[in-house]
Amino acid sequence: MRVAIVGPAFPYKGGGAHHTTELAHRLAAAGHSVVIESWRAQYPSFLYPGQQTIDAPEGEPFEPTRRALDWRRPDGWWRTGRALRAADLVVLAVLSPVQVPSYLGILRGLGRATPSVALCHNVLPHESKPYDRPLMRALLRRTDGVLVHSEPQAELARTLTGRPVRVAEMPAHLPSPKASSAGADGVRRRLLFFGIVRPYKGLDVLLRALAAGPPDVALTVAGEFWGGLDETRALIASLGLADRVELRPGYVPAADVPELFAAADALVLPYRTATASQNVWMAHEYGIPVIATRVGGFPRQVRDGEDGLLCEPDDVASLTAALERLYAPGEAERLRAAIKPVDHGPLWDAYVAALTDAVREP
Repeated sequence: MRVAIVGPAFPYKGGGAHHTTELAHRLAAAGHSVVIESWRAQYPSFLYPGQQTIDAPEGEPFEPTRRALDWRRPDGWWRTGRALRAADLVVLAVLSPVQVPSYLGILRGLGRATPSVALCHNVLPHESKPYDRPLMRALLRRTDGVLVHSEPQAELARTLTGRPVRVAEMPAHLPSPKASSAGADGVRRRLLFFGIVRPYKGLDVLLRALAAGPPDVALTVAGEFWGGLDETRALIASLGLADRVELRPGYVPAADVPELFAAADALVLPYRTATASQNVWMAHEYGIPVIATRVGGFPRQVRDGEDGLLCEPDDVASLTAALERLYAPGEAERLRAAIKPVDHGPLWDAYVAALTDAVREP
């Protein structure tokens, strides 16, 4: 099968680019002929207030990757679709409704003869705008099928389209970690919050729980702050946490990730809402447990009381209790000893099969 994936790839950074690239590698390994249609300029800078690109690839780039798409050139959207008419399947990697106008332009150039699938990382954003739903409805009704990463996302997609909607768990697509010494010399009394800081991820809840929990536990917050640092710094000061919270704002290069995880007793994911996340897989690859809320895919990824702890979303008391449980004598060591990194080969096989079959009724 000739498959074209339209989505971000290196030099774009982050989970979306990693997923597009790893998906291309997996499809090629399964015997398909694959090309990535990526971007020369994906978004206006004001729509993505963080660092968009990186200088060195994180993981193995995929070739062929073409980088001709430009948000400023609608004529190029149509030409890209026109050029992909010979494909057997066109996959549109949907990370944001902002992409919809360009994807509609590509679909117009593609025509109706070539099957297309919307691969939705999120059907609607966690922090949605009034225009998100009509944009996504227009896109999902125009594609021949939809692939999502959870049943709740499938239910949401079905409110927007009558096209076939399939579900496949999202496998790991982050660069393979190097060996980690996490916890090798005992409990560190330090937690980690990792990734882009946005309101739905609940850093404020974690900070309040940290203030209410064990008094000698520190926290590292590593990632880009989309809304700036002022509000977070003010909250840290008001809670008296200035000497216990280390802020490392900015994109974290892959080379710096092992050190962060090695210094932590657990990764904390205090999300208010979630769909799918790579962070649980990453923590387990580095050998540390996860404290997460009962949202999205976390209850499937974290075995509560076995290799991590679950708590209620947007609930300071529930997260505080989880932190206190983690630091009960011997608990962090017990959870760490039970971690078993997942073999993602079978997950990827199932994912590729679901994607290539996504234009058919489930």
